[in-house]
Amino acid sequence: MPSVPASPFNNSSAISRNLKRKGEDDSFIRKQRILKQRRSLPIASAEKRLVDEVRKNHTLVVVGETGSGKTTQLPQFLFNAGFCHGGKVIGVTQPRRVAAVTVATRVAEEASVKLGEEVGYSIRFEDATSRTTRIKYMTDGMLLREALLDPLLLKYSVIIVDEAHERTVHTDVLLGLLKDVQKRRSLSVGRKNDHMEKENEDFKQSMQENRDNLNENDSSVMKRCKLPSDAKVDPLKLVVMSATLDARVFSEYFDGAKAVYIQGRQFPVEIMYTYTVEPDYLDASLVTVFQIHMEEAPGDILVFLTGQEEIESMERLLRERAEHLPENMQKILVVPIYAALPCEQQMQVFKPAPVGFRKVILATNIAETSVTIPGIRYVIDPGLVKARAYDPRIGMESLVVIPISKAQALQRSGRAGREGPGKCFCLYTEEEFGKLADSTVPEIKRCNLSNVVLQLKALGINDVIGFDFMDKPSKTAIVKSLEHLHALGALTDEGKLSDPVGLQMARLPLEPLYAKAILVSCTFKCSEEMLTAVALLSVESIFYTPREKMKEAKAARQRFCSPDGDHITLVNIYKACLEEVQKTKDTNHDDYKVSTLNKNIQKWCRSNFVNGRSFSHAMNIHRQLKGYVQKMGLPIISCEEDWMQFRRCLCASFFLNAACKQPDGTYRAMANGQIVSIHPSSVLSGTKPDCLIFNELVRTNRNYIRNITRIDAPWLPELAPQFYASRDGC
Repeated sequence: MPSVPASPFNNSSAISRNLKRKGEDDSFIRKQRILKQRRSLPIASAEKRLVDEVRKNHTLVVVGETGSGKTTQLPQFLFNAGFCHGGKVIGVTQPRRVAAVTVATRVAEEASVKLGEEVGYSIRFEDATSRTTRIKYMTDGMLLREALLDPLLLKYSVIIVDEAHERTVHTDVLLGLLKDVQKRRSLSVGRKNDHMEKENEDFKQSMQENRDNLNENDSSVMKRCKLPSDAKVDPLKLVVMSATLDARVFSEYFDGAKAVYIQGRQFPVEIMYTYTVEPDYLDASLVTVFQIHMEEAPGDILVFLTGQEEIESMERLLRERAEHLPENMQKILVVPIYAALPCEQQMQVFKPAPVGFRKVILATNIAETSVTIPGIRYVIDPGLVKARAYDPRIGMESLVVIPISKAQALQRSGRAGREGPGKCFCLYTEEEFGKLADSTVPEIKRCNLSNVVLQLKALGINDVIGFDFMDKPSKTAIVKSLEHLHALGALTDEGKLSDPVGLQMARLPLEPLYAKAILVSCTFKCSEEMLTAVALLSVESIFYTPREKMKEAKAARQRFCSPDGDHITLVNIYKACLEEVQKTKDTNHDDYKVSTLNKNIQKWCRSNFVNGRSFSHAMNIHRQLKGYVQKMGLPIISCEEDWMQFRRCLCASFFLNAACKQPDGTYRAMANGQIVSIHPSSVLSGTKPDCLIFNELVRTNRNYIRNITRIDAPWLPELAPQFYASRDGC
């Protein structure tokens, strides 16, 4: 018999060796490419200078132009320089969660480590860190919550506050807190000075007053806040960083801190304005996308819009219109990105488009500075942004669409020049650009401060009015927030956190109104339903209504509608989905996997015109909140469709947001006397209940209230006597 040549397929070990060798070669090539990219960044030549400046200065202001590499490289420079010696951590804060995740992922890849080990991130409801993490990216809010457990942030040697120019409410509070922590840690270094020791003891005493109120078995975060008495405490290094920072303002706030500038790598961007004002910026954006696609050279397009609804509408229109283009021009890949989008969906914008396709990214202002999306050569800027507005005199907060600032306009246009020459199409006139404000009003001056005040109180800072804000909010706004928290039972008559309500509210990562609702629901024995409602209210609208299937979508929604209002409707939808998925799970038994579960949830959402992305996000929030409640030792109980009990609980929770029908058929908000109308999206639209509670007030051409449930007017003085006993009823 002739001999048969040995086949390589008969030798599995040879295959393994070959595959391993190929994998190692690919990995080596990729590492070399990343190293070359890092060395080409403008910041690379400034490594020694930056490290020296951080060593010499307690606080350093770094203005790094777009494309300089500051966000990914500076933490690695400091790590290599020994700032993590002794197990210390370099913390880097970002105003948005998508930036924290994407940058941490990139740095882990550059450092050739697994994400979550030496390099990790922490965002609300998601923690990818471990005991070995030394470079930690996180949102501003997460670092504030860490300060509840560790008032001096002792595990950190350096904290970098990135994108500080955005001046979110969390950023401003964090800057004030870090300034105070720096002083405390410096005081701790020189404890032999009696005066310094006295100051530090006063601080510890204010924190201890909160802890002394706790029962022995209370699991509140404040109980575990222990300040070291004799341990050596190193000073905290602080780096405030951004691309468009007003260095002078930040330098003055931090007592003359040194400022350094890093040159960026920005290619020229041709900016084009319209000749006349565009009456419909959405239609103008749509037309401009196709104009670019048909006439301009290859390159991806970034379109700035104001919110999820606009993005989803534009996404649908682009796909519909693209089908009518010549076959060779239909290759458009539309990808959305906005804050409420689940992280795994947000990651899609960073993937390159298939060969021959042009990617169109539809984004909110999240894409201005927080994330860098590769491949963009064209930017479409309608010149608008959705921002929070707050009137402390009447205690009314609303989301309004306003013109951007000049600084924002420049940031947006700069996105087109990251990788090569680009173009920015501004859908407003050059004259209108000249009228824009130079910079954005800090969020802390235009939002409800109840959550800020609650956090500061939890940190032991009782004199909120005297807190060292960079831009101090009005005294009226702070006083109004103190009154709000007192009405919710979070503060005592002396203005301190109450026990246990205030301490428990501070622990939950929610707005005070929602945190109180969850606590109240445990007493009313409907905590399961309240957790569901709060989780669904914490995401963008879960309803999906395609224009071509409006009747079908309306009919599907009608199956879950409750005549009592929107909150019970939301609970019905959540329960219906879980019940249907559970039936499938019971049928498949052991073969049922998590991936199958997720697929079935998405399938159910599609068939019932529910936004699957928002729903999945809400399910994750529900799971996390449930864990918080259980850790506090509170019961998770269902009211078993005793909807009157649930409505009474909603009344006891959201009594500050009650509205009563007037003789002329309009509604008056009880807390501020404003005339409001039921939003058309509510299941109660077209009805006229005598009394309502609501969760959101939206100001457009009139004041609309959304997320509504009908209540009985006598419940208000019964369930909230502290607020309604001395007020006129409906």
